[in-house]
Amino acid sequence: MKLIDAVERSSARLDQAGVSFGHGTTNAFDEAAWLVLWRLGLPLDDLDGVADRDLSESELANVDALVHERIATRRPAAYLTGEAWLQGVPFFVDERVIVPRSLIAEVIADGTLDAWLRAPVGNVLDLCTGNGSLAVLAAMAWPDARVDAADLSAEALAVALINVERHTLAGRIRLLQGDGLGAAPGRYDLILCNPPYVNRESMAALPPEYRAEPAIALDGGADGMDFVRGLLRDAPAHLNDDAALVLEIGHERGHFEAAFPKLQPVWLPTSAGDDPVLLLTRESLTP
Repeated sequence: MKLIDAVERSSARLDQAGVSFGHGTTNAFDEAAWLVLWRLGLPLDDLDGVADRDLSESELANVDALVHERIATRRPAAYLTGEAWLQGVPFFVDERVIVPRSLIAEVIADGTLDAWLRAPVGNVLDLCTGNGSLAVLAAMAWPDARVDAADLSAEALAVALINVERHTLAGRIRLLQGDGLGAAPGRYDLILCNPPYVNRESMAALPPEYRAEPAIALDGGADGMDFVRGLLRDAPAHLNDDAALVLEIGHERGHFEAAFPKLQPVWLPTSAGDDPVLLLTRESLTP
């Protein structure tokens, strides 16, 4: 069987099984290609170059076993491969962290934030860092910046350390454990935060792939804003003059605006629209 035929067959199996996507891919074909190429140890970005490769019986059996595991366990593919990519940068992941997919990565990489920041950016905080991906991307985007990466979970920080060391950034990224901004000393030119923001009703409706992730990183309480309330209350004391807070809230814009009707955030453009990511200046957060 040709490799491309194995991808198409695997895609059909994933579709028929009704698995959910959103952890690095958005459809069955792309996920099947990821699984097949990873299992065979081939570059993930060169499907066309290997599409006509003939698979041995043992290779096909290994591919089929991995696809079966994906269907049977409903674990995100990134947990099966131990790796996820964000803005073209690879990161180690396992069940101690959610699979990195923050849209904040886009506004870091495409330069959107630069217009809002005083140059040079000196100190950045990645709050709720998880596997450390946003901290790594921030350190890459602003080479002169020192980056703090904070999380409540010691297990998540253990994963973040793997990624910080993988990208040789241990000299510039400091890992901090604690609850919210209580973990972060000093003041920052930029705070990035992809917090737990899923509202309680939505949490109950999540498909198995999302329930495989740590609930502490997803569950934002009744309206999704439990963590955000404390963050916005305390943020001004942790921001320098002319500094900004960039916050991801996913599909919770309605709940955000209901909870903070007096705030006037800047909604940043992303590939998922203008609703999931917002920016607040220190001035806008200060009564």
